[in-house]
This record gives sequence, structure tokens and C-alpha cells, in this order.
Amino acid sequence: MLHTAPAMSTVAPKHAPLLSRALLIGRIALAAAIAAAVLGQLSTSLQFWTLRGDPDIPLHVINFFSFFAIQANLLAMVTLALLAVRALRRAPLGRAIHVLALCATAYLVATGIVYNTVLLGVELPLGATLGWSNVVLVLIAPLGMLIDWLLSARERAVRWPDLAIVTIYPLLWLTYTLVRGPLVSFQTGARDHWYPAPVLDPAGYENGYGSVMLLTLAIAATFAIAGAVLITVSRAASSARAHTVTTEPRGRGDRELEPEGLA
Repeated sequence: MLHTAPAMSTVAPKHAPLLSRALLIGRIALAAAIAAAVLGQLSTSLQFWTLRGDPDIPLHVINFFSFFAIQANLLAMVTLALLAVRALRRAPLGRAIHVLALCATAYLVATGIVYNTVLLGVELPLGATLGWSNVVLVLIAPLGMLIDWLLSARERAVRWPDLAIVTIYPLLWLTYTLVRGPLVSFQTGARDHWYPAPVLDPAGYENGYGSVMLLTLAIAATFAIAGAVLITVSRAASSARAHTVTTEPRGRGDRELEPEGLA
């Protein structure tokens, strides 16, 4: 008598549902922390400029949102929100969201590296720095995004060509910053230019724009390296998963589990 072979199923680690829920909670918490930090710093700066009687408040607000750290954190917040919503709806993640997560993570990791190695202790033109907000934006958020990537790396559908996408926005931001910087004019006449960090001001170098361009290349390389490391980690994790998948007969009550089952 012939017996039909039982159906085969992929058995995921038993901790998969717990990991999925931990990622969901972590993403919501980190997105909320980023939102609070950005709003807290903006509120503090607005209060500072108002008490000072500054007539250039609208310009200061534009400058505030011209900081790459602010933009990168806002992108991370949106990415985390999208991941959380998809998790709650149990909807699959498209390639675009995976690439968005790659960009957001690379930008924040690179921002954390640059700030804590180059800009730490440098007074930035925010008006008045809010301590806890600064810690969230340049330390906790970068670490949180990195941890999230490491925990979900094997689920990230990213490829090496995506590295080119990662570098596009930082280069556009650097171009915007260097072109806009000398054009910013304050009504008070105190300054006739504005850069989000002193290291980007050509006036601070003997070789002017030549030195800034070299610095720009170094910054671009930092973002590219961050993206490359993240892609390497993801591909290595995916490869390891493919080699460790366990198959066994599907029994009654068995069901497929995925580590990102809620994402």
C-alpha cells in the first residue's frame, strides 16, 4: 500500500512571536521618543528666539529643519511608524519599505558616528540645546535603529545596488547646505551666512571650499560604509537562515511562523 508523503513546513524558532512583539513595541517607543525629542528641541529653540526678541524666527525654523540629524530622525520616525502599522495590520513589507529602512538606519548610524566623533562638544546653532533631546537624537535613536536592524536583518530584502540609493540623499543635502549657506541673510546683521555645523563653513579653512569638499567626500564615504555594513549584515543573516532552515512533517495544529510575523 502506497502512503502519501506528509506535507513539509518550515519551522521557525519558537521565540519568533516574542521577537516580533518586542520589535513592534520597540519601534513604537522609539518613534514616540524621536517625535518628543524633535518637538522638545523645537519648542526650546522657539522660546529662546522669542525671549531674545529675534526677528528672524521663521528663518531659524527653516534652519532647524535643515539639520541632517533632524531630517534623519524624522525619516526614521516615519519608517518606524510604517513598520509598526504594517505589523498591526499583519501586512507584508514591500521592497520599498525595506530600502527605506536601510536608508533611515544608515543615515542615523552615520549621524551618530559623525556627531559623537567630530561634533561632540561643538556648539550648534540651535538657539539653546535641550540636553535629553540631543541624547535621544544623536545617541539613543541611532543605537535603537541599529539594534532593530540587527534583530530583523534576515528579513530585510536589500541588495548591493541599494547602496547607490543610500548615498543619494546625503549628497543632495550636502549640495543644498553648501549652496544655501552663503545665501542665508539675517535681519539682525549678526551673520550673513549659516551652516548647520562649523565644520561645513568654508570660512573656517585656509583652503576654503577645497577643504570642505574633502570633508564632504569623507562624510559621503561614512554613509556609504554604514549602508554597506548594514547590507552585509542582512545578507549574511539571510544566508545563515537559508542554511539553518529545519523541515519536518506538518502535523495537526502546526502552522508557519515568521520572525517578522507581526511586521
